[in-house]
Amino acid sequence: MFKWAFHICRLIKIGYTLSKHDALMDLLKLFGERPKALEKLSKIKLNHNVEGTPETRLVIALQDLGPSFIKIGQALATRPDIIGPDVAFDLLKLQDQVPPFDSSLAKQIIESDLGAPIHELFSEFEDQPIAAASIAQVHMATSVGGRKIAVKVLRPGIAKAFSRDLEAFEWLAKVVEVFSSEARRLRPSKVVETIAEVISLELDLRIEAAAAAELKQNTQENPHYNVPEVDWDRTSRQVLTTNWVDGISFKNRDAILKADLDPKILAKNLVQSFLSQALNDGFFHADLHQGNLFACTNNKVTAIDFGIMGRIDLRTRRALADILYGFANQDYDRITKAHFDMGYVPKDQDFVKFQQAIRAIGEPVVGKPLSEISAGKLMGQLFETTSKFNMQTQPQLILLQKTMVTAEGVALNLNPDINMWEVSRPVIEKWVKENLNPMAIMKESAKQVFEMVGRFPQIIEDAEDFMHHAKEMQSSSSRRRSSLKLFMYGILGGINGSAFSYAIYMLLIN
Repeated sequence: MFKWAFHICRLIKIGYTLSKHDALMDLLKLFGERPKALEKLSKIKLNHNVEGTPETRLVIALQDLGPSFIKIGQALATRPDIIGPDVAFDLLKLQDQVPPFDSSLAKQIIESDLGAPIHELFSEFEDQPIAAASIAQVHMATSVGGRKIAVKVLRPGIAKAFSRDLEAFEWLAKVVEVFSSEARRLRPSKVVETIAEVISLELDLRIEAAAAAELKQNTQENPHYNVPEVDWDRTSRQVLTTNWVDGISFKNRDAILKADLDPKILAKNLVQSFLSQALNDGFFHADLHQGNLFACTNNKVTAIDFGIMGRIDLRTRRALADILYGFANQDYDRITKAHFDMGYVPKDQDFVKFQQAIRAIGEPVVGKPLSEISAGKLMGQLFETTSKFNMQTQPQLILLQKTMVTAEGVALNLNPDINMWEVSRPVIEKWVKENLNPMAIMKESAKQVFEMVGRFPQIIEDAEDFMHHAKEMQSSSSRRRSSLKLFMYGILGGINGSAFSYAIYMLLIN
């Protein structure tokens, strides 16, 4: 009954912290015009020594608000279409590092969730965590069998904290939408809902374990990339146990050099492995900051922390390959055609003008090292082009674009002279050759035909059920059902004939 009062009190506290960092108005402006009723608040300075850009101030404020807001800020960073590319890229700077919680609480959570005392689960368990982030911390341990492992434990009460803050934001978003037409257009309620979905998955470590296992399976043939193996016997909703990673953090370039590892090769392996995941599997690690990457023997890249993963379907991957291949080869006609074929650009837009706009983006960066290319500026141009040609936001590409920017930043730190187009070219060209040739397209079409054939009996049965119910309302339904049945079997026969003919053709050419 009094939830609204609780929400208001919580929002006042949040507003105070944002105002202290002179970030309240900057946050509100992300979602539309500055509310006139709050215009005077912008003149109130709770801290006269605030420095930095609005985006930097917002980053500092979110860090001050604590773990749940750090994670919310990171989730917002995946929506540059809503908050703008400049702010989105700045939110990527949020450091997911917070003070650790007491190890006795970590042990209680482990014992409660895994149903056994610590000494039965591990022969050794380090009390001091090796890393602490917004939703969990990691302890080093040794299995009963003597294997070195990493144990990740959720923060106590973190789910409740997220639920409380997100519920307040949802209430505020609905109120704002009632009074602001601009807010209704931007749909802040939908943004809150998206953030809640992302975070809810991260709060179940079994989901992260499954993502790690899938990525490991997908990359097992890649000699340059590794994923630690999940210990499922010691994994639950609040606990995730994996093999220990013996490597050097990407944060420490000097240590990488002292270990006789090659930063240039590591940068190349990172970029190519990421592109391979996105194009070949449609499933990629979407949180590639330096703290989640390690340099291992033979310049192998090992990734950890699989709470944020991206997934794109085959049709989108084909469009992505066309776009990347086009930029790598300055084939702007190919890029433009991919956008129109996918429906990213409405058919009523001018093909030639859009092609010219794409050329204006691609030409200035061709052949230049990454150190001379501003990823933020490049992405800003893409979003500006999106607006000019009435392109609709493609949610499935937002996380990919954000991850590409992060991967570029990590690669730049390792090798300031890296040329992203040249490093990417072998992966892109190989995928295009294998997946966009006529034979590959025919095979995919045949696969879809066979899948349709497999579903047809159920389709016919559902249609008959529908006609059976319609019979009770109309006496002539029996004749219609017979006609429909004959028609469907005719289609089924045609599809079977086509599939059979294709199968014979494949046998003959192979």
